[in-house]
Amino acid sequence: MVRRRTAAVSIAAAGLLLASPALTACGSGPTHAGAAAVVGDHRITVSALQSRVDEVRTAEQKIPQGAQLVDNSGKLPSQMLSMLVQNEVIGKAARDAGVTVSAGETQQDHALALQQFGGNEAQLDQQLLAQYGVVPSGIDDFFRTNVEVNKLITQLGYQPGSDNGNAAVVAAISRTAKSLGVRINPRYGAWDSKKAIIGNATDPWVVDRTPAVTAADGSA
Repeated sequence: MVRRRTAAVSIAAAGLLLASPALTACGSGPTHAGAAAVVGDHRITVSALQSRVDEVRTAEQKIPQGAQLVDNSGKLPSQMLSMLVQNEVIGKAARDAGVTVSAGETQQDHALALQQFGGNEAQLDQQLLAQYGVVPSGIDDFFRTNVEVNKLITQLGYQPGSDNGNAAVVAAISRTAKSLGVRINPRYGAWDSKKAIIGNATDPWVVDRTPAVTAADGSA
């Protein structure tokens, strides 16, 4: 299975209200029609979120027991929205910190994960879908965000994968989310400003994923 990321992206890591002066703090609140969430001045529409959810569900149908892998709890829309919001926030945190990620670095991170599946791209794709709801078209974004998070941890003075590093990057991302202003349509849950996730998930997407991937049989 894909090993959870030590540092975060999975804070790796957006639905949306129309941005306005009233939408300046983190949390749930009134939303504009058609918005799943708003992050800063970026509006994530319900239709965009639904398109992502549909893409994941379609991909699930192509793998064994796919329907039970990601959406067995019926919370896929909230999970996907949480990832979208997190990606927006992580991107802003990285820009503020002067962190940049090249295409080569993204490809290298992808290659490291692929090695743990013996170069079997299909198996890696299946695990990313099962664990994170990442479809093939979103894999580059997944690994780019992973690199961003690990670079942020290093810049904060910690080793990527360490408990202190994870805690530090979550705190940094949470501060960025607060400064941006996050509003979530209540239909998808409430924003947890401390964990920078939607709902009461115990494993924030943005800080659980590691660059390394463990094979489906549990071997490295």
